[in-house]
Amino acid sequence: MPNDLFSQDVYRPLAARMRPDSLENFYGQQHLIGPNRPLREAIESGTLHSMVFWGPPGVGKTTLAKIIAARVDAHFESISAVLSGVKEIRASIAKAEEQRDVRGRKTILFVDEVHRFNKSQQDAFLPFVEDGTVVFIGATTENPSFELNNALLSRCRVYVLKTLSEADIKTLVQRAIDDSILGLGAQRLVLEDEALSLIANAADGDARRALNLLEIASDLSAQGEGKTIIDQAVLEQVLVGDTRRFDKGGEYFYDQISALHKSIRGSSTDASLYWLCRMLDGGCDPLYLARRLARIASEDIGNADPRALEITLNAWSVQERLGSPEGELALAQAVAYLAVAAKSNAVYSAFNAVMADVKSLPSYDVPMHLRNAPTGLMKDLDYGKDYQYAHNHDNGYVPGEKYLPDELEDKQYYFPTDRGLEKKIGEKLDYLRSLDDTGALNKNKDNG
Repeated sequence: MPNDLFSQDVYRPLAARMRPDSLENFYGQQHLIGPNRPLREAIESGTLHSMVFWGPPGVGKTTLAKIIAARVDAHFESISAVLSGVKEIRASIAKAEEQRDVRGRKTILFVDEVHRFNKSQQDAFLPFVEDGTVVFIGATTENPSFELNNALLSRCRVYVLKTLSEADIKTLVQRAIDDSILGLGAQRLVLEDEALSLIANAADGDARRALNLLEIASDLSAQGEGKTIIDQAVLEQVLVGDTRRFDKGGEYFYDQISALHKSIRGSSTDASLYWLCRMLDGGCDPLYLARRLARIASEDIGNADPRALEITLNAWSVQERLGSPEGELALAQAVAYLAVAAKSNAVYSAFNAVMADVKSLPSYDVPMHLRNAPTGLMKDLDYGKDYQYAHNHDNGYVPGEKYLPDELEDKQYYFPTDRGLEKKIGEKLDYLRSLDDTGALNKNKDNG
């Protein structure tokens, strides 16, 4: 093994040393770079276009951009939105113009974390993308639809990169163990099957994370008989306090809370508990989850089972008072109950319908008989006139009494379902409406 090559690479992280340099060594993303796929054909034909790579960390966004540049013999210019501003953008454009004018080469301008650039910074790329000075490749972990300007997004094709499979992770880990030039082959590592599975599982589809875990484990492992053995005990030590991928406030955060909400709505107890635990494991604030569960209890269960909201609020209180792990167990109890509870969005739908009318219709007057009359003047103006006190009537109900503004007299917003307690509520409302009809009929007879 050449010592000078080893000396250049030994102080670089293993993940950097093992970065693939060709499509043939690139793991995953076969839906993009597999045979006859559009991106693969564009690369091989050299007919590049500006693009955005959208995907989680460690799936090959930067690596793929570098491979593309090497494959088409283009100058590769890279900037990070975390560290750069308009000054660095202009410097990169100047280098691209030099490559084009002096050397006749294309430039691929790779912008990592492009979503962190503000609108004006993103706009700075537009003229140079349009005139072909650069082939723009942006990388983002956030949804481009929300984070990139429409003007820039319309000039790029978005490619979605997926998390790597456990099989891919195991393959690249084994490759790093076997490679004696760039990898850890000189250490004669022996990675037990259980340890390999732990790395593949903990990596969570992130190649960089997998190789970082391997490198740390190799440093902690005991040597014996000329070999370094990485066993399950070493990996468990490395993984203490390790958390799964969870980007609070980012794409994964909203994807997972959406999955939790929809699983409860769909009455899947197992899936609901799974997504709850995924979020807790990723570091989500349990109090945020308690608040969301209270929303779910009102939105998707409502009066079909009013106990759902009470149970959720109790779980919230336990979390506030006792913390972890007792509070998390209470949240799990609430999630399980919400999932199996009868479902109704009737109140949610009624609330939205009423709010829509309130915002779009005139501010109708309160009917005179419903107005308060604390003064003689108000009584003289007929405030409260003819109001009938419900408790003075049979069933505590005044048949035919109107409580909506006159303009909305026959409007109905709330339509109870036939599920859970709401079925009883619906029957009660039907009964009251029948009293209204009887009262109206008798009134017509009296008038006749």
